[in-house]
Amino acid sequence: MVKPVIAPFSSPVLDRLHVDHLNEDHLNADRLNAEILNVDRLNVELLNVNHWFAVYTRSHHEKNVAEQLRGKDIEHFLPLYTSARRWKDRVKLLQMPLFAGYLFVRVSPSQFLEVLQTYGVSMLVGSPKPLPLEEKEVQQLRTWLSLPLAIEPNPYLKIGQPVRVRRGPLTDVEGILVRKKNVLRLVVSIDLIQRSVALEIDAADIVPIGSGRNEDYRNTPPGRQAFPDVA
Repeated sequence: MVKPVIAPFSSPVLDRLHVDHLNEDHLNADRLNAEILNVDRLNVELLNVNHWFAVYTRSHHEKNVAEQLRGKDIEHFLPLYTSARRWKDRVKLLQMPLFAGYLFVRVSPSQFLEVLQTYGVSMLVGSPKPLPLEEKEVQQLRTWLSLPLAIEPNPYLKIGQPVRVRRGPLTDVEGILVRKKNVLRLVVSIDLIQRSVALEIDAADIVPIGSGRNEDYRNTPPGRQAFPDVA
């Protein structure tokens, strides 16, 4: 006796549901692949995006490192200031690093190794990985160094009177006000490398942060010390 062939139960509706389910699986897989590709592209783009990073060098190697970076065609910035050094018979003006032991490079993460392989470089600043500086911090330094202002290194400070410049070429710059040899100076800090610079400032050009009024420090009553003294 020939056994009947039993065909699997089917219907146009079930077939359509099965096809739709397969199509949905394929669409989900395509979406997942697209997301993975987008993440990969993003990672590649981030590896090729340039930011400013602080480089810590061996002692007295700042200028040598800058020269090597120039030879490697790596964008860098070594802030310098004029320092008067007095000898017995003369005074010599020297261009000295504004931040001893530091300079800045504008690179992408893919260039970290090339920077670190430069003789005299100790490390890129940041933990657990190099941390980028804000673009405005570097631009501010460039601007200040181009102005006819007295600028010099200053001990890194976190205490003192916080003020904001209200007019002039330094408008809206914030820092800590100190007095040095009867001259007011605005101390501005770069927290990442824990370094500060001091710029001469006029008391009429500043207001205390958070005071809500334009207080003129020249009107400070006798006996009240408005600004911390520094040696």
